[in-house]
Amino acid sequence: MALEPRSKRRAPRPPHRILKFFLLILTGALFFAGTYGYHVYSQLKNAVDKTYEPLDGHTLHSDITGDDPISFLLLGTDTGAFGRKDRGNSDTMIVVTISPDKKRTTMTSIPRDTMAQIYDENGKATGIQKINAAYNIGNSKAAVKTVEKLLNIPIDYYVTINMAGLEKIVNAVGGVDVNVPFSWTDSNTGGQHFKKGPAHLNGSRALAYARMRYEDPEGDYGRQKRQQEVIESIVKSALSVKTLGNYQEVFDSMSNSLRMNLTFDDVLTIAEKYNADAKTIKSSQLKGVGAYIGDGAYEIPSTEALQKASDKIRTEMGLEKETLDNVNTQQNAKNINFDWESGNNPTYTIFDDEGAEN
Repeated sequence: MALEPRSKRRAPRPPHRILKFFLLILTGALFFAGTYGYHVYSQLKNAVDKTYEPLDGHTLHSDITGDDPISFLLLGTDTGAFGRKDRGNSDTMIVVTISPDKKRTTMTSIPRDTMAQIYDENGKATGIQKINAAYNIGNSKAAVKTVEKLLNIPIDYYVTINMAGLEKIVNAVGGVDVNVPFSWTDSNTGGQHFKKGPAHLNGSRALAYARMRYEDPEGDYGRQKRQQEVIESIVKSALSVKTLGNYQEVFDSMSNSLRMNLTFDDVLTIAEKYNADAKTIKSSQLKGVGAYIGDGAYEIPSTEALQKASDKIRTEMGLEKETLDNVNTQQNAKNINFDWESGNNPTYTIFDDEGAEN
């Protein structure tokens, strides 16, 4: 198996659209509440309440004041429905911080193939894998704990978007408008053809458009852009006049395709208190070096890259910088012959605690 060409592993453009989706959920709550009266407001509240899943078994409550920095892990999955045992992996992982004192929002993207020690939902280490496996092993809780350990950061909230459930949402809002970046025929969906240029897609075509990966010259990064484009278009359609008659169907679909540990009151508070801080966005990506671990192609982040990401996020959260000491940094120290500069490494070795190769 060959590594993907370096062009497919290059850093994507700042993924502002997925953040816009999250912010539009927040502002949409105020929009519906203020414009369409108590009944629609009540239906929206009910839908948002159904998306609530706590991280640590806490009861429904709100403790967001708008005075302190807050952090989120945004997760995008493209396989498995919520509640299924085989839930699939997360294809998009973005750490977002909102800092009132600095009046800005920062985004740090974590590539799906990043090597990491995976922790389950109880915080127990399960072994080194690609970081996108954390969601499969222990749902959003495991993904949060794994990212916290990787970068030595606290994560307050998570938002998980199930791409597999978007087909119903797209149909509920009457389809989505996208700009197809290039022409291709999707062999995985019976030969659906997509022509370069503006297009209006129904649910099944939108799902195929969002899922395609291998025909894209940017690989997984290109797929992330298309997923974000579909999500943004969904929100725009959901807030348009023509779909207000279908709001119940839209809300029900949202309930089945979104999970987060934010209450409805949290959503309203963030929309009101943090809106100005989200207007200035600084984005970055945790970059890695491509190499094999066994038969798997991974992105291996250097200790320097991990430390830089940790320092940046901790600073935004108002925390002191701390020297990283975790499985990644320990394995990096043992791979003394690994070439971090040229990236011409066929393999990366995993050592046990005594320094022997596994």
